Amino acid sequence: MAGMLRGWEFQGTHQPLRFVEKDMTPLKSDYVRLKVVNAGLCHSDVGALEDEGWLEIIKVVPVIMGHEIAGEIVELGSDVEGFEIGDRVAVCPMPYKDDGGPGYGRDGGYANYTTAPAEMLIKVPDNVSMVQAAASTDAGMTSYHAVVQKGQVKKGTKVGIIGLGGLGKVGMDVAIALGAEVYVSTRKESAQQKAREAGAKKVVSNILELKDEGLEVIIDFAGSGVTTAQALEAVGFQGRVVLVGMAKLETTLNCNDLILKQATVVGSNGGTKQDIEDVLEMMSTAGLIIGAEEIPMSEVAAGLQRLKEGKADDRLVMKTSEEDFK
Repeated sequence: MAGMLRGWEFQGTHQPLRFVEKDMTPLKSDYVRLKVVNAGLCHSDVGALEDEGWLEIIKVVPVIMGHEIAGEIVELGSDVEGFEIGDRVAVCPMPYKDDGGPGYGRDGGYANYTTAPAEMLIKVPDNVSMVQAAASTDAGMTSYHAVVQKGQVKKGTKVGIIGLGGLGKVGMDVAIALGAEVYVSTRKESAQQKAREAGAKKVVSNILELKDEGLEVIIDFAGSGVTTAQALEAVGFQGRVVLVGMAKLETTLNCNDLILKQATVVGSNGGTKQDIEDVLEMMSTAGLIIGAEEIPMSEVAAGLQRLKEGKADDRLVMKTSEEDFK
């Protein structure tokens, strides 16, 4: 295939991303090549730029970052079936066989083109935008997995949401779309207002204010240590606490609460291709929308800095233009 690969390449921890131009790699037989339409920016990429611990996950260095990808198929591997040139697809970002996934084990989506295993593709419904499709692959998948798979939330469930950042907002929206009775704890006044506008039944600044509501499930998207301990204290009898946030990696839980309530505390990380399919279906039929702000490819590095500084209210999503392919 003619053309050059252009994108933002990770050079190593404590080094800025570098915009590079290089030759396309040969396409594996069970992979497709995609023209990237949109790619979401993620806090995990900020972490990789700051923390050496991420080098245990990033299998290839240097590598073009970006794992929240939606694009159009422009080339098919010789063994690919079920897809055609021009199909709009989202890419499941989880590892595949010996491939660590986009942005970690192969060049990812902060680029004009990328590749993906056909087995990890999900077709995007015609009435779902590619911006939303990109957001569905990580923010959607991770939040949905925590709420539905780990939290077992369904219609009528009384669920508490702690933290209304990127994932928490999506988790709240998923729970509301499912018909759950949603209670939100967040300290930010602007986030509290968003929760009320979205349809949360009650909004507070501390989850302990909901201690008498009989919450069946509490999803902790903050994970600041104390929030998890407070979630256990606030959840109802035989309740479930799901920990997603990683602001602090250690906490102390009250065993009296855990035992006498017969409570369950579980962790949730990432998700599955099926989770993305379910999120796209909710977008198509239930009106689920993930708040997103599009930025040009030229602003990816600056966008990650905005994430680091907490200066983005919605998901930042890179959008390619025709100039990126010339």
